Amino acid sequence: MAHQLAVLSPEKTIVTYRVAGLGSRFMAQLLDWILILVAMLTLIQGVASVVPEPYASAIIGIVSSTGWLAYFALFEGLNNGQTIGKMALSIRVRMADGTPVVFISALGRNFLRVADFLPGGFLLGALAILSNPRAQRIGDFAANTIVVIEKRGMPRFVATPHQDGIHPYEAFVGDLKDVTSEEYQALRQLCDRFPQLPTTVQERLMREVWLPIAQRRNIPQHPGAHPLSLAEAVVMKVGRERGLL
Repeated sequence: MAHQLAVLSPEKTIVTYRVAGLGSRFMAQLLDWILILVAMLTLIQGVASVVPEPYASAIIGIVSSTGWLAYFALFEGLNNGQTIGKMALSIRVRMADGTPVVFISALGRNFLRVADFLPGGFLLGALAILSNPRAQRIGDFAANTIVVIEKRGMPRFVATPHQDGIHPYEAFVGDLKDVTSEEYQALRQLCDRFPQLPTTVQERLMREVWLPIAQRRNIPQHPGAHPLSLAEAVVMKVGRERGLL
């Protein structure tokens, strides 16, 4: 049975997560290692067939020793805490405070993955997961991360990539010259964190952060548009006009 973990989020809200147990993590890791093995064998065969020696041996040595680390670190660090195996098992790496995992922590937790296999067969890692309420392995302790079960059935929002293009709702937010830097930062943090928060916290932050700013800056509500879309439009428009992106 998965343990419930309560953390105090940066928004000063208690957020609960179901901690992923040893079984789901093992199955996710098994799938990941199968994919890594297939990819590495394919790459090694390709390199051996087209690259002359001694370069082929050097490339194969680098791929064999670091390919697994690149896979785990890049997927977890750039894909919001999920490898392909974790996506299949609906689990995700987060920082211990519930915020999205940062790349340096994803790299650190996976760099120490070798310690979990001491003295052999993932023994130390399994003992660590089973012996603490957060189910943290050695790398999790060092990187201050946890692995949680994804909540199902919640509305999903994907944060707009603020640095790209023009938001389709920018035409509705009006003149934003009076928006302060503090308001801009508050809205940007809200947009970035919104997809990771429970519905109740999303609604509260919309009332406490977005609505007061919208009222002060005379930003009208647009029928059919979620307030998050308007907040993103403000972030993108202000950021682009002031060179903050």
